[in-house]
Amino acid sequence: MGFQNPTDLYNQVLNMIRTLSLGLLLLVLPCSLLTAQEKKPKTAKLDPAMDVNRAAKAGLDWYDVTSWGVEGRILPEQPRERWFDRLPSSAQGQVTSNVWNLSRDSSGMMVRFRTDSPSIHVHYQLMDGNLAMPHMPATGVSGVDLYARDSDGRWRWVQVARPAQQEVMAELITGLAPGEREYAMYLPLYNGVESLSVGVEKGAKFEGLAPRDKPIVFYGTSITHGACASRPGMVHTAILGRWFDRPVVNLGFSGNGRMDEAVGDYMLQIDAAAFVIDCLPNMQPSQVTEKCVPLVQQLRAAQPDVPIVLVEDRRNTNDWITPARQQFHTENHAALRAAYETLLTQGVRNLFYIPGDHLYGDDGDGATDGSHASDLGFMRQAEVFEPVLREALK
Repeated sequence: MGFQNPTDLYNQVLNMIRTLSLGLLLLVLPCSLLTAQEKKPKTAKLDPAMDVNRAAKAGLDWYDVTSWGVEGRILPEQPRERWFDRLPSSAQGQVTSNVWNLSRDSSGMMVRFRTDSPSIHVHYQLMDGNLAMPHMPATGVSGVDLYARDSDGRWRWVQVARPAQQEVMAELITGLAPGEREYAMYLPLYNGVESLSVGVEKGAKFEGLAPRDKPIVFYGTSITHGACASRPGMVHTAILGRWFDRPVVNLGFSGNGRMDEAVGDYMLQIDAAAFVIDCLPNMQPSQVTEKCVPLVQQLRAAQPDVPIVLVEDRRNTNDWITPARQQFHTENHAALRAAYETLLTQGVRNLFYIPGDHLYGDDGDGATDGSHASDLGFMRQAEVFEPVLREALK
């Protein structure tokens, strides 16, 4: 090959770059468009006629869960703006606006039923088109999570819905072992529910099971709310509900669990088995000193014998290398311990205490982001809570 003019060589190289760039653009563009489409919230509205047509076409029998009720929906006799709201409509204007808005999420709600159907289907409409969060999947934020009792009476996981739009109609599971059994279906943690029906095969036995009495009531922060469980049944409140075989009320309000008297006004109306107060991650030590004793006194005045459990702040899993965060947790713990000792001195009975140092374990792997629990962190919390709650519930 002979010597080539530098200008010609430059032009050839430039043309090659342009051709290569165009090819890469054509390859990347469809993927970019697909990603944009996937991230765009779906806002399909529930059409009753479409619902009937789909059910008929699927050859299923559908059962609206509002006809027998869900657990975790407090004071069900009081009016609500939306049936699946955690708080009754009277709470609007009494609790803070943030707490009210967060109470529209169905966190902690669970519906039970019996069936011998070889497959279980679900049809539900979500309140919000934002189905997931950067650190929490759609299965936890917006999914429904199915459990069943095995032959020994233990609750065992079955399947979880994987929502891709606001209206979800899906076969959760098929090929189930023959026999009639009890099921529990947990509702979304960080989304609200507009409607929910369970579908079973034509002619299958079906019985909706009424909500049970005497729930364990948890009042807390985003962690109690469910951040960041991979699915609704993996929050420590739900795990403890299965272990104790008791109903649970989840009054976790993300960023807004602050021992508020207004929330206490609704807690004390619940015929509870126990109250668990786990608000420190959203509070400063001075706020703990100011608000803990009055909240316990408020609950105790209304319900003299119901156990009350105070929970220290979990430590961020990286506080070993962030001294300011470590000091914050230590001061919060000290403030709660001082409040606890004051209450004991005042003669408050049936008061229990859970230290926070080991709630996520000791290896730093119990959180998604240092603060919010992973499934592992939730399981570890449940293991720390269990013996204290067992003693309280005697």
